[in-house]
Amino acid sequence: MPGSSCTMLIRLPASALSRLLLPTFGRPTIAMTGMARIFLRHYIRRPAAPLPAGGPHGYNAANMIRLQTSIPGGNAAHVSLRHEGDTAVVGFHPAPHGGPETLWFCFRLVDGEGTRQVHLVLHNVHNMLGGGRPQFLRPVLRLDAADWDRLPAPQLIEHPDGRVDARWTIPAPRRHADIACCYPYGREELAALLKQTAGVWHCDTIGVSQGGRPIVRLANDYGTAGSTRPGLYLVARQHSGETPGSWALDGMLRELAERGNDAPMVWAVPLANIDGVEQGDYGKDNFPYDLNRAWGRPPMRHETLVLQQDIGRWRTRCKAALAMDLHAPGACEAEGIYAFLPRPGRFPQVEQPLAGAAETIRVALDCYAAAKFQRTADYPSRWETPNFTAYMNSLGVPGLSIETPYGLAGELLLTREDYQEAGRRIARGILRHLGAA
Repeated sequence: MPGSSCTMLIRLPASALSRLLLPTFGRPTIAMTGMARIFLRHYIRRPAAPLPAGGPHGYNAANMIRLQTSIPGGNAAHVSLRHEGDTAVVGFHPAPHGGPETLWFCFRLVDGEGTRQVHLVLHNVHNMLGGGRPQFLRPVLRLDAADWDRLPAPQLIEHPDGRVDARWTIPAPRRHADIACCYPYGREELAALLKQTAGVWHCDTIGVSQGGRPIVRLANDYGTAGSTRPGLYLVARQHSGETPGSWALDGMLRELAERGNDAPMVWAVPLANIDGVEQGDYGKDNFPYDLNRAWGRPPMRHETLVLQQDIGRWRTRCKAALAMDLHAPGACEAEGIYAFLPRPGRFPQVEQPLAGAAETIRVALDCYAAAKFQRTADYPSRWETPNFTAYMNSLGVPGLSIETPYGLAGELLLTREDYQEAGRRIARGILRHLGAA
């Protein structure tokens, strides 16, 4: 199993639980390199700050490292902060924000002066969706002015009652450190895509969210009524915390932009659940209605109504060839990217084109693809209403869902560039399937 040799499970008596200060090194080289670089950069440049008066346990509020969630996508709950010598111990839970399971977390640490290192303790990992294999968790860190970097495999700490925490050690920030479940993707990253693709994409507001935020759709062309040009309709972030889906879509849109007029007509909604994206929601199965389970007729959410109206316009202006919904799976899945197809016999009119599209995408993905690539969603659902792909398949438009993991694809530690490259390969696979490669 990927990463199975790089995690320590420590059983501690209750009396030792308050001093979780063991080192977290001894990780695989691919992850260790980044953290070693971060530690060396900070520790060589900055000598340890002197302790304030009162000794190692005399920190007052002015000297305490602080955790903030007032950033785009911020999410952390039941935060605990304490100092032991020059080490800060920061405990947190991902907040459910109305969902049955947790997953997404994102926060900022500030005021690290007087602190040499920080232990990050993610409590109760098994409450996360897919949290049963926490040794595969690989959050990301942005320290001061540096770029994002992956954290190594966590140290797992089992409590006397069987609960499990995950812990990482990072250098204390000079100014601030941002920590997230995976690389964030929001309006800033979308703006960078639009700038770097040099005006290829029209950017239109097709409606607003429940919170009054704009729902943006990109289009490389508006098409014309009755056109026979193949058309793609792409959606990401129906589940707002699933940022790998946005990064894969980002790569797809870059690849398709480079094809110019040879590309299909593409309409894409990169941040479908924009309220959840900015509020830091995970967004799966959340109250009152999961956006990706609100695709009935009539729809159960306003955002879904907006998308359905847009899909209706898209279908009249192209030859609808494929719809794709980009997601991320459980937090600890590490087998690679895979596709969900409908159960055999449910939508017979689209079975053949869906199977063909999935196979060409699998071949194009190569090392990024899971060994079992074509799957059916046979897990129990909390909803009776259809999802996006079921809605599209019911219209006779082949609809495919792609799941891109949060951290690992086999032994490969996924970077933003890997996500974008995987997206490019997905786009190439689609083009081959449509005969436009």
